[in-house]
Amino acid sequence: MKKLIRGAVVGLVAALTLSACGGGDSGDDNPLAGGGGDGGTVTVGGANFPESNLLGELYAQALEAKGVKVTRKFNIGAREVYYDQVVKGGISVMPEYNGALLTTSVDKASTAATTEQINAALKAKLPAEVEILNSAQAEDKDSVTVNPQTAAKYNLKSIADLKPVAGELTIAGPSEFKTRQQGLVGLKSAYGLEFKKFQPFDAGAQATLVKLLTENKIQAADLFTTDPTIEQNKLVVLEDPKNVFSAQNVTPLVHKKAVNDTARTALNAVSAKLTTQDLLDMMKRIAIDKEDQEKVAEEWLKKSGLA
Repeated sequence: MKKLIRGAVVGLVAALTLSACGGGDSGDDNPLAGGGGDGGTVTVGGANFPESNLLGELYAQALEAKGVKVTRKFNIGAREVYYDQVVKGGISVMPEYNGALLTTSVDKASTAATTEQINAALKAKLPAEVEILNSAQAEDKDSVTVNPQTAAKYNLKSIADLKPVAGELTIAGPSEFKTRQQGLVGLKSAYGLEFKKFQPFDAGAQATLVKLLTENKIQAADLFTTDPTIEQNKLVVLEDPKNVFSAQNVTPLVHKKAVNDTARTALNAVSAKLTTQDLLDMMKRIAIDKEDQEKVAEEWLKKSGLA
């Protein structure tokens, strides 16, 4: 999911991105609108990839089922764009991946690897204005995934196996994968990897990355592990024995003053039910079967007794 979101934008470009990106059913195009845990609107965000927006839709519908007024602001951008807006209160609720949140925005030097370690670090180090709610069992990690021919040619099973051959390979992924600890920086420090080339893409380009892998135009890619096209195309997710990619549990990040106890209870109820297999199943319906995320979210919530 990690999870695992990507597409760094800074300065004026970030501001333009935030003002331009909309989503949902509100006529207000300002993603910083809303807030207020005192009966006001709760603004649910989504990053710039489909799974984040699906999770945002799950949160939004779960809140609405409890009578909470919701504004949706999806496809906002990467964590480098939206995190500060959650801290400032412009976004009330954001679906997050706990490990990536920790090492990208809170403590880049953290070595926490397990769900418990990561959440303890987040609770200790997050700014006072925000908090994480309960993590789901559902997890979506970044990964180093290779095509079958590359795996067979070099007998690749683990990221460590790449060390003697990385210089011959092109790896692709979201642009910020180049500078993140849970990305090329960590792969170099932990495994000594230096690839022939890094080819950046927008975080929403998973389908493009898979296509390029299957055509062998790239040999490796950062793919999210709940992407159903990995199995469909027989791609090989390499093991990560040094835990460059830590636990990435789906976890609501909230602005404290923007959510009341009713909202917290509704969001924690989603976390209590959501599994990795649920994510895989829902993402298959969206990515492969081309179903609407609103319908997919609604049916999961009803099946889970949350709507």
